[in-house]
Amino acid sequence: MAGASDKARFYLEQSVPELQELIRKKLFTTEEVRSIAKKRSTFEHKLNARGSTASDYARYAVYEMNLDSLRRKRSRRLGVKATSYAGQRRIFFVLDRATRKFHGDTDLWLQYLTFARQQKANKKVTQIITTMLRLHPTAPELWVYAAAYAMEERGDITEARSYMQRGLRLCSHSKDLWTEYLKLEMIHIAKILARRHILGLDATSSERHQVLDTEVITGDVIPLSSTPVEQNMDSDDNRIHSTGFKSIEKKLASTPALNGAIPIAIVDSAMKKFFGDAAFGAHMFGIVAEFSQLPCARRILQHIVNTLLTTAPTSPPTLDCFIRESVVGLVATSREFPGALITVLDRFDSTMQNLGSLDKAQDSTRTCASVSRHMITWILPYLATSELDPDIRCVLKSMVQTAANHCLSDTSVELSSTKAETMTLLEGLNACGFKDLVQSGLVSALKVWPDEPGLLALQASGLQQPDCVQ
Repeated sequence: MAGASDKARFYLEQSVPELQELIRKKLFTTEEVRSIAKKRSTFEHKLNARGSTASDYARYAVYEMNLDSLRRKRSRRLGVKATSYAGQRRIFFVLDRATRKFHGDTDLWLQYLTFARQQKANKKVTQIITTMLRLHPTAPELWVYAAAYAMEERGDITEARSYMQRGLRLCSHSKDLWTEYLKLEMIHIAKILARRHILGLDATSSERHQVLDTEVITGDVIPLSSTPVEQNMDSDDNRIHSTGFKSIEKKLASTPALNGAIPIAIVDSAMKKFFGDAAFGAHMFGIVAEFSQLPCARRILQHIVNTLLTTAPTSPPTLDCFIRESVVGLVATSREFPGALITVLDRFDSTMQNLGSLDKAQDSTRTCASVSRHMITWILPYLATSELDPDIRCVLKSMVQTAANHCLSDTSVELSSTKAETMTLLEGLNACGFKDLVQSGLVSALKVWPDEPGLLALQASGLQQPDCVQ
């Protein structure tokens, strides 16, 4: 069996033609080529000896990437036509050896994939993903990576779903995999609706005909121009054709893929898998809330809230989602915001009343404080809106003061808050100028944590003047 030195010499001899070409085309000097050969020799002897590590392979791959990048820059600057095949092949060879020897190191696989994607080697990427998933079927992050590649690079939602579903069969315990699957489907819906908007398919038939008649072409909409089909529609059978198109439009608008049926199914399966975990449900609520501009988002949010109210009706994450559901995605200056704010007020009042009737006083105090703390957190950004209506600002200030009474009292701070949560809340209130609330909150917090540096610093620095409370 060949020794380490023999293997190293064999691999180095294979790179001799490449180095000779670099000298011949004057991309590198003789001294630089000797330095390259010496560096490669050091790496090869280290890799082929006993005790080599994954980091040794990673450093070798990075060195070759940097060398290839330098070669390309010099080729462009000197105007020399040189192929990049040799450098690319060598890097692939190093990474392939690395993943064969340390197939359990996921970082090496991801480095291998990243380089292959940078080189646009799509066939190689597919081969790497297949091998990687066969060796690591229980690594959720690799299934997510494969699905993201299929969706982003290849635009294949079917393949992306296949990766996610196969991953969930093998890693059903992974909450990250469930949430990434939910996000994938929301992104897919957003892309479909964006394409429909660009093509003008989200408008009604009369609106499209009006656009075509006036020949108005906007920067983000491409109206479909007159075609032989549309000319036929102007004939005697216009009514038959228009009825057919209307039925197709209606069918497309009501398709389950656009109405949120798949995300709802994912939510139901995930909640069933994790036995109605309220915190996990609230996390999925937050993911869907990021896509609040989608028409189906409201339906999905309502379904998540209803599911949480069924499985964990008195959990703080459930109540937080229930209270703020109506204002998710709304701008404080929009017409819909005042009506949604009324719903928030009603739900907050009813929640506080229901929690006050619980048998265990401590549980009631903890839940009230947690719900109130979260409500203040999402109200404060609305108060920072300069164009906010004065009446709405007054209502929001009153809501903050009411919620603060529930979460900044001595008992609430002692039972339900952590130092980090209390500091974050007090800093947010201070930034919006709630001087009295911050002072009372500091008194309660210092009773629990008298030596906390952050609280003492906030007290010593003085409270800033109101800037978003007017």
